[in-house]
Amino acid sequence: MFEKIKDYNSHSLIENITLADDLKICRILNGMWQVAGGHGQIDSESAIREMEKYQIGGYTTWDLADIYGPAELLIGSFRRKIGNEETFQALTKFVPNSGPMSDSIVTYHVDQSLKKMEADCIDLLQFHWWDYNDMNYLDVLHHLSRLQNEHKIKHLGLTNFDTERVRIMIDNGFKIVSNQVQYSILDQRPQKLMTPFFAKHGIKILTYGTLLGGFFSEKYLGADEPSRRELTTSSLQKYKNMIDVWG
Repeated sequence: MFEKIKDYNSHSLIENITLADDLKICRILNGMWQVAGGHGQIDSESAIREMEKYQIGGYTTWDLADIYGPAELLIGSFRRKIGNEETFQALTKFVPNSGPMSDSIVTYHVDQSLKKMEADCIDLLQFHWWDYNDMNYLDVLHHLSRLQNEHKIKHLGLTNFDTERVRIMIDNGFKIVSNQVQYSILDQRPQKLMTPFFAKHGIKILTYGTLLGGFFSEKYLGADEPSRRELTTSSLQKYKNMIDVWG
C-alpha cells in the first residue's frame, strides 16, 4: 500500500500550497473534527481504511486537535500503517483551558500529542485560547517557541484568533505562519482587517466552514429549509446557526 501511495502522489494533480519554506500542504485539508463526537460512532479500523483512500487520492494533509476525540491516536495508527511520515502532514491544535500556563503544563500536553501521533515533531501546532482578556496566551506562546527550538514543533499557527491579538503576538516577536478561522462567501469577516494584515506579515489563513458543512452543495440547491430534526450532525447544526445569523 505504501508504494502505491508514494507512486501515485508523485504524479498527483492535487493542488498544494507552501505554508512555510519547509512545509507544503494540500490546498484542501482532511478535517478530523468529525471524529470528536456528534457525527456518529467511529470504528478505528474502518477510519484508517478510509484515510488510506484519501492518501492514495493525493489528499495528504490532516487537520486535527488534541480535543478531537481519538483524532491524534488515529494519526498515530495511520502513520504506523503506511510506514513513512514524510508522505503526509498532520496539523494538530493545542486547545488548553484559559488560566496560568506553566512551561511544564504546555510541555506535558505537547508531549502527549507527540506520543499519540507517534511523531518526533509536529508539522504545525495550531494554538487556540478561549479568553482574550486572559493575557496568559503570551506565556503559552513563549513555551511553545521553546519547544519549537527543541524541534518538537516545526511551525506555530493559531486557531480563531482575531487580528488585534495576532498583532500583539507579532509585536512581541512571535513567528506565526497561519491562523485557522471561519471564512466563506456567507461569513466574510476576515476580509475586513485580517487578510490585508496577514498579507503584509506573510501569514496564511486556513479556512473552515467554507462549504458550510455541506449546505453549499447541490443537495440543498432549490430544496426546502431543513427542520431541526433533519440536522443530524454537529456540522449541520453549527452551520445552520451560521445561516440563521449571517444569512
